[in-house]
Amino acid sequence: MEKTAIIALGGNALSDKSQAGTINDQFSNTRKSLTEIIKFLKEDYNICITHGNGPQVGDELLRMDLTQNEVSPLPLGVCVAGTQGTIGYMIQQTFQNILNQEKIDKEVVTLVTQVVVDPKHPSLKNPTKFVGKRFTKQEAEKRAKNMGWIVKEQDPGEWRRVVPSPDPDFVMHGISIRTLVHAGIVVLAAGGGGIPVFVDENGNFNGIDAVIDKDLTAAKLGRVIRADEYYIVTDIDQVYLHYGTENQSPIDQMTDVEAKKYQEEGHFQQGSMWPKIRSAIHFLKHHGKKVIITNIDNLQDAIDGKAGTTIVKE
Repeated sequence: MEKTAIIALGGNALSDKSQAGTINDQFSNTRKSLTEIIKFLKEDYNICITHGNGPQVGDELLRMDLTQNEVSPLPLGVCVAGTQGTIGYMIQQTFQNILNQEKIDKEVVTLVTQVVVDPKHPSLKNPTKFVGKRFTKQEAEKRAKNMGWIVKEQDPGEWRRVVPSPDPDFVMHGISIRTLVHAGIVVLAAGGGGIPVFVDENGNFNGIDAVIDKDLTAAKLGRVIRADEYYIVTDIDQVYLHYGTENQSPIDQMTDVEAKKYQEEGHFQQGSMWPKIRSAIHFLKHHGKKVIITNIDNLQDAIDGKAGTTIVKE
């Protein structure tokens, strides 16, 4: 019996923070990631892939800042749309090549996806989403002064630009995405959390400058396509309690109730694991059967229940 999965690739699966982030680097990382994902198709899953865009949209914004005296800059919302297209092209082409080599007769399509947000969401006034490259405090403060950035420390000694990141209210084009996925087409949708739009007093859609919480968008997209399973591919092998301390301990499996309890106890950092746990709980509340959190190297074992952290309904 066919199963349906939503697979959320973190931005690090495409752009490793230890690399320069050139397009050649990104194509190489993308090939590695998608080679692991091929197992889903060999096991008769229907899949929908979504992805982060933090490094890429940060680079786009930097290009705008550096060239604004020569070329009219594009707003953040349009940059999100642009990265959704360019990353979609990169994943689509790479995955299609792998499918051809594996003699798997499937098409891969990218669907440019708008997502409705609340124009009064508090994050629009208090930016928290890290984008772009990492800098020293001195360099970050210099760029903030010269380019009007808001910067914050993400990890000790590593500073990045932050932008607004509202929660998604509604993923648009749902019927189209679900129809394609259930027809066996590999669909890339809601990249970067989706292109943020809001509905004005006349009922018209308008763009807004933000990067949507991609984890919650993935969970909502999973509900749209009626996915049974949700795979969150991040930069660590599994979820840990007391992460980064001497008492660090791995979690192989937990229920949604246990996940919420650990979350309330402060085990998960806001800028990293916290939104992933929140999205997992949301997915399981609405139709989903299980969530697996792992990194790309352990993904195939995670599909078989031999790696990562599995979260199920209590």
